[in-house]
Amino acid sequence: MVRIASVELPKNKRLDIALTYIYGIGRSSALKILEAVGVDWTKKSDDLTPEEVNAIRKEIEQNYKVEGDLRREITANIKRLMEINCYRGIRHKRHLPVRGQRTHTNARTRKGPRRAIIGKRKK
Repeated sequence: MVRIASVELPKNKRLDIALTYIYGIGRSSALKILEAVGVDWTKKSDDLTPEEVNAIRKEIEQNYKVEGDLRREITANIKRLMEINCYRGIRHKRHLPVRGQRTHTNARTRKGPRRAIIGKRKK
């Protein structure tokens, strides 16, 4: 089993897909990594040699921010927005959509389930 950036890549998947299991690497960056290392992207993750695994690992460590470092940076950016009380920070604090979506209807994912209004009933 191949382990890169403290993530075990799934068995029997193409390399371009398997690398996307690492937080911070999508399809396009996975293809760029494989092209830089010189590994065929159609190869299965089980068929990698130890040299190829080390080359991929080295490329990711040198040129990409992934997993824990990336998560920490993103949370630090959100905390900074909340501390300076900018509009986006206030939206994060109130658990509302940040990027201009409507909230009169929809936004249930961000706001959570509907709450029952107590004392309101039909006569």
